[in-house]
Amino acid sequence: CACANNPIYIVRNKELLEIPAQKRTVGYCDNNEPFINYTLELQKNDTIYFFTDGYADQFGGPKGKKLYKKNFYKILEEAAKWPIEHQKFILEKKFNEWKNNLEQVDDILVIGIKV
Repeated sequence: CACANNPIYIVRNKELLEIPAQKRTVGYCDNNEPFINYTLELQKNDTIYFFTDGYADQFGGPKGKKLYKKNFYKILEEAAKWPIEHQKFILEKKFNEWKNNLEQVDDILVIGIKV
């Protein structure tokens, strides 16, 4: 699973479905447990999201704290209500508002695929 330590989200009919994360890294680790493979039945208009932890780990806001996954998921859920072409704008805008003048602390990857 390319989303080790992060779930995969599917937005279907305005509902957020979660494919749970496997608790292991993609890089080297002592855990030799095989990755879990999922087969998903996708439907027309589903949107699938894959992401790294960089967005949620960004420091910012009024107290200079991390955004955290819970808040990132809320942003993703809000962005999912818009056409896929507009979602990048929303995610970038929310990220930059949170980060404000602080330095970006990690690489960020968010992939959304509309079926």
